[in-house]
Amino acid sequence: MPDRTETESRKLLGRLRDLMAEDAAGQARLDKITHLTADSMGTEVCSIYLFRDENTLELCATEGLNKSAVHQTRMKLGEGLVGRVARSGQIVNAADAPSERGFRYMPETGEELFSSFLGVPIQRLGEKLGVLVVQTKAKREFTSDEVYALEVVAMVLAEMAELGAFVGDGAALKARHTQPALFRGGSAQEGTAEGHVWLHEPRVVVTNFATDDPARERGRLHAAVETLRVGVDELLSEAQDAEQMQVLEAYRMFASSKGWMRRMEEDIARGLSAEAAVEKEQSSARARMSQVADAYLRDRLHDLDDLSNRLLRILTGQGAQTGAQMPDDPILIARNIGPGELLEYGRKLKGIVLEEGSVGSHAAIVARALAIPLVIHAERITNEALNGDHIMVDGDQGLVHLRPDESVVSAFRDKMAMMANAQERYASIRNTPCVTQCGTRITLTMNAGLMADLPSLPSSGAEGVGLFRTELQFLVRNQMPRRTELAALYKRVLDAAQGRRVVFRTLDIGSDKVLPYMKPNDEPNPALGWRAIRVGLDKPGVLRMQLQALLRAAEGRPLSIMFPFIAQFDEFREARDEMHKTLAREERLGHRLPAKLEVGAMLETPSLAFAPDEFFREVEFLSIGGNDLKQFFFAADRENERVRRRYDTLNVSFLTFLENVVERCRVSNTPLSFCGEDAGRPVEALCFAAIGLHALSMRPASIGPVKHLLMRSNLAEVKSVIDEARAAGAQSIRPAVMEYLRGRAP
Repeated sequence: MPDRTETESRKLLGRLRDLMAEDAAGQARLDKITHLTADSMGTEVCSIYLFRDENTLELCATEGLNKSAVHQTRMKLGEGLVGRVARSGQIVNAADAPSERGFRYMPETGEELFSSFLGVPIQRLGEKLGVLVVQTKAKREFTSDEVYALEVVAMVLAEMAELGAFVGDGAALKARHTQPALFRGGSAQEGTAEGHVWLHEPRVVVTNFATDDPARERGRLHAAVETLRVGVDELLSEAQDAEQMQVLEAYRMFASSKGWMRRMEEDIARGLSAEAAVEKEQSSARARMSQVADAYLRDRLHDLDDLSNRLLRILTGQGAQTGAQMPDDPILIARNIGPGELLEYGRKLKGIVLEEGSVGSHAAIVARALAIPLVIHAERITNEALNGDHIMVDGDQGLVHLRPDESVVSAFRDKMAMMANAQERYASIRNTPCVTQCGTRITLTMNAGLMADLPSLPSSGAEGVGLFRTELQFLVRNQMPRRTELAALYKRVLDAAQGRRVVFRTLDIGSDKVLPYMKPNDEPNPALGWRAIRVGLDKPGVLRMQLQALLRAAEGRPLSIMFPFIAQFDEFREARDEMHKTLAREERLGHRLPAKLEVGAMLETPSLAFAPDEFFREVEFLSIGGNDLKQFFFAADRENERVRRRYDTLNVSFLTFLENVVERCRVSNTPLSFCGEDAGRPVEALCFAAIGLHALSMRPASIGPVKHLLMRSNLAEVKSVIDEARAAGAQSIRPAVMEYLRGRAP
């Protein structure tokens, strides 16, 4: 690149830096930037358009157009060439703008005099802030050097907007990170929480974007990249499995990319600081890769983002080690998080909000175990939230209120107070057996997966643990746990239960739960693939080790074990045979055997409901796994937000299916329970009880409200309502049951 271009670029950056150092109001700064840019680039027009809301751009400053149009001219996302740049995030370089597709003439601006148009997005790491435009009267296409210069100005605008340099009157000049914001996501764990933001990975803010000493900045960049490469190599040497190695190899590939390094060096030569060069390349890569159709390549954007953020933290010294103190009421904000990291935070957290995640993810499982409200798919919240921001999380509705105004705070606190009052009412019936008005005894148990769950057993009113998920102890480790470790853990679980029944589900991995140290399987549909008991039967050593640990943990006490995801009778028989072999071996070794051993199965596939009668006679108990069963029954992936809420649990066909299972278990005298999220919803629980499901397992916090409704209800009346709705041809019995309950309200 010619030295003259590098010098001109550095001059422009230097003038921008001096301008930013001046003590001026936000509007005055914007006006000076448009004048400076037009003057430096030799154009008649320079204009800055900023978003006033997520769909509307506003002309906020101009050199060359009518000044009276400032803060008056607005356009929708996608409208005109400016709107096109904003929507696509791509540069528009037009020699004859009026002839371009989508051109829109704005008469109040006086732009009819100008032919050429160059528009670049003002964005920071994918966050769209506005559009920067230059125009000339002459018809000409702008050179690559001119495009680069305007991109640099746009990047500086984005950084300074982040630092609050353009705050002023009007929606488009509002202070960033100060206004209330509402995020609509998905509910992965119910509950409400109020607190203050704690960012799992704090944002890196670049404050020095220009340099007068390119040689020094190149040296800083090379030193930081070398530190980064050493760190990646160390992580690679410690990797426990192929998946970790694959990700780290991608990191190493990016860190060693000559093209990546060359582009950053070129940016530095043109006057950018090392960290500004890294962020400019990161933003450019985001823009390029977000347009790529290939899902694999788009996923690599996360690798590049993570690597760039690591490099920025090395260069700036920002990050977790900045000395920020976690608030007393932290609500964790992250793009995503693993189960081990989440467990390190533990019960200190009041709530969790993720940009990604899923209802069946490791994080969701841990959040449920810790009874922490969790909202997933809260898009862009990591860009908007700052450490210490006031935040309210509604895990019931999947809503997040960031920096809420007083009206929202008041309404939210009223809701929390009502829930607290309800919990006090439930406390009065905590130790009362759950008997309905018609005299039916309902057994209510809790789901658990961590030792941390067990203290809530007596306080919840649960009569035992209907499901103890054993996979969490495998998921949060970097290597397979030892049999002695598992036996000690299971013993502590039984000790904490104090004689109450605990049903241990054997390892349920696969699908969305992949062990960190297990070779991943590339399956087109993992929910229907190699998972749960299928893994256990194909890897009998792992199943046997877990069964041995459970038998030894019992120390002569009663023990209940169930196998997950049984799809046919033979699978249950094979797993049960493995249980009997292990039992016989333990007896030969002289270990103390359980006083009573129950071996059951989870009914999570429709096929098992149609198993031979012999299966129902041989299995010692059945537990309906409602979460998986419902997704297979309706062919609706529960990880897919578009379809998972489409089908109602109280759909007549689903209830009829459940009634058939209830009847088969009644004939064979097989104990039956329902386990899953729906068991913890009072109306659903009432309907389950009415069709004959008299044992329900749920999260601890749901037991109170479920028991409260059941004890006030007559199941015979509810069953009549269900039958009448079905006879009338209703698709769901929910409306009829809700009307019945409203009619009974005191």
